[in-house]
Amino acid sequence: MKQQKGFTLIELVIVIVILGILSAVALPRFVDLSGDARQSSLLGLTGALNSAAGISRAAQLVNSGALGASVTLDGQTVTMVNGYPTADAAGIVLAAGVVATDYTSAGGGTDGADAITFTPSGFSGSNCKVVYTAADASSDNTAPITAGASAVATLTGC
Repeated sequence: MKQQKGFTLIELVIVIVILGILSAVALPRFVDLSGDARQSSLLGLTGALNSAAGISRAAQLVNSGALGASVTLDGQTVTMVNGYPTADAAGIVLAAGVVATDYTSAGGGTDGADAITFTPSGFSGSNCKVVYTAADASSDNTAPITAGASAVATLTGC
């Protein structure tokens, strides 16, 4: 008697067909995870910006500083306007520890109500962003503050 060794051609073809069907069903579920990753990243950045603004505000209040007085966080001097970080690299970017290689920023400034926009690096969608807006007052660094600082994410184009 002769013993069979290996697989027959029909068995190999059936296995290949089954693997093809499985990959056709499973592949679409994993194709577009990049959009979900961008959305999650921007939501995390939004939380970081809002937290950094709150911590900076608290630090200024604890030190009894004037509304425009800079604060020191982790040895870094953060510029402030109207009691919250400015919308620039020396303000909210520094306070939140935003990594320049992860996000591209545009706009910004040192005045009240100035806004800086963050988009994921390497992505050009216009509706996939986080906008941080500095606190506003009738006259900068003079009470009352008419609007606190805020960071808002737009995720529709991710």
